[in-house]
Amino acid sequence: MANTKKQKRKEKKSVYEGKVFIQATFNNTIVTITDIMGNAISWASSGQLKFSGAKKSTPFAAQAVTETAAAKAMQSGLREVHVYVKGPGMGREAAIRQLGSMGIKVRSINDVTPIPHNGCRPRKTRRI
Repeated sequence: MANTKKQKRKEKKSVYEGKVFIQATFNNTIVTITDIMGNAISWASSGQLKFSGAKKSTPFAAQAVTETAAAKAMQSGLREVHVYVKGPGMGREAAIRQLGSMGIKVRSINDVTPIPHNGCRPRKTRRI
């Protein structure tokens, strides 16, 4: 007899409002889109899109990464986002602009770059 197990069909999430986390470092740009609770809907990075070396941290790469991640998220109904930007990279503004040009309403922009208040302990002074 044939085995007749029913497979569970994965439910499509319907998300209207979400959060976009843009991590823009000197070497890479990573965009993660989540729902309000923080469950990831889609993500993309410039390395994933076959950018290599110094091209990964350019504004053009950030624009392409944001477009890829947002296109996946818009299939699940995403229309409004809160943006959280982290890091000193070149692709910060380009990524946010791309979100707006794709028809996603940007409700707020927060810079969550970690800033050290006192930093690490310095090296001992050199005596010659």
